[in-house]
Amino acid sequence: MVKYYVLVILMIKCVSCEQTYDNDEIVYTCRKCGSTLEVDVDVGVSKDVFNGRKLGLWKYREFLPVDYRKSVSLDEGGTPFCKCDKIGKDLGIELYVKVEGSNPTGSFKDRGMSVGVTKAIELGVDTVGCASTGNTSASLAAYAARGGLRSIVLLPAGKVALGKLAQAMFYGGEVLSINGNFDQALESATKLADEKYIYLLNSINPFRLEGQKSIGFEIIDELGWQSPDRIILPVGNAGNISSIWKGIREFYNAGYINEKPIMTGIQATGAKPIVEAFKNKSLKINPVKDPETIATAIRIGNPVSYTKALKAIYDSNGYADSVTDEEILDAQKLLARTEGIGVEPASAASIAGLKKLVEEGVVDKGERVVAVVTGHVLKDPDAAIKASSKPLEVEPDFNKLKAIIEKKIN
Repeated sequence: MVKYYVLVILMIKCVSCEQTYDNDEIVYTCRKCGSTLEVDVDVGVSKDVFNGRKLGLWKYREFLPVDYRKSVSLDEGGTPFCKCDKIGKDLGIELYVKVEGSNPTGSFKDRGMSVGVTKAIELGVDTVGCASTGNTSASLAAYAARGGLRSIVLLPAGKVALGKLAQAMFYGGEVLSINGNFDQALESATKLADEKYIYLLNSINPFRLEGQKSIGFEIIDELGWQSPDRIILPVGNAGNISSIWKGIREFYNAGYINEKPIMTGIQATGAKPIVEAFKNKSLKINPVKDPETIATAIRIGNPVSYTKALKAIYDSNGYADSVTDEEILDAQKLLARTEGIGVEPASAASIAGLKKLVEEGVVDKGERVVAVVTGHVLKDPDAAIKASSKPLEVEPDFNKLKAIIEKKIN
């Protein structure tokens, strides 16, 4: 028999000083200490309530602290969960890849934006906004259009992949190109939010991360209500690793699982403040002033959710490391050409990091590992084209075609 659920939104709480705020207060960071916030929810429900529901974000609506009846959705979530036997065998592990590029706008951001825009509707705001390296802007514009809201997007000039920029504009986002990097764009967006010109939907907004935690829910669900040994993923602004860990903890606290995974974050060598903090066993980062990497989605030098991310790593006995652009591009091609999964460069950081950590003995042989790949290959078509060989031009002559094919085979 399915039990009715009880969702109690206790408060919005600071992750550092535990100052609390009302659920309907528009607040992004703690007014007392300046740290990040999270929505503290308490759910009492049997997992039987999920039986018969379609896999996706709103399957787990009892754990989402917004009114489901007002949900702004494009059928996000329920992304492919691919067992990758070939790469797994080469690495000596049991490998699954969670393909977040299959979300409606091509990245994991759609999960968070669905909940974030729903919260905006509840609050009665009419304009949402963000700073972005690309994926957030595409998602924001799409979900704002779905919800009938105006969307304002601030992008760092010349630093955004064209595939993402085109999406944001096509969905009707009002795009402003900032002469600076992402961190400067976010600073500007935050000022606009503080003055109530926009409702900010970057990962600093605790309600947006409530949607992204559903990646953790689905991983547990798809493994037959068991935890993997490790979850590994790219880290940019650091909202995803912390939100997935929050989802895992909520399922653990609900009694659905008995174990929790090791959380492992991978950054690019040109933008690795969280990795450096981890190596120094610190909860503070030294921001990277001018971050640089081909992986545009994680080209962030001052991640706003660094405190949450480091807590997730430390609390799970986890790990953080960095990989070079060359390692990222090699992993991107490996995943595509070995398993048929096409991802943007930032997504491939999880596979590049996994290879590195297996070689270094950080990841044990036989581990069950879930690698989260966060965005579709066509998010950054220029990078995909540069990583590929040009088509060979040939006359439509059977004998010439045969000779070329035989030469390549032999």
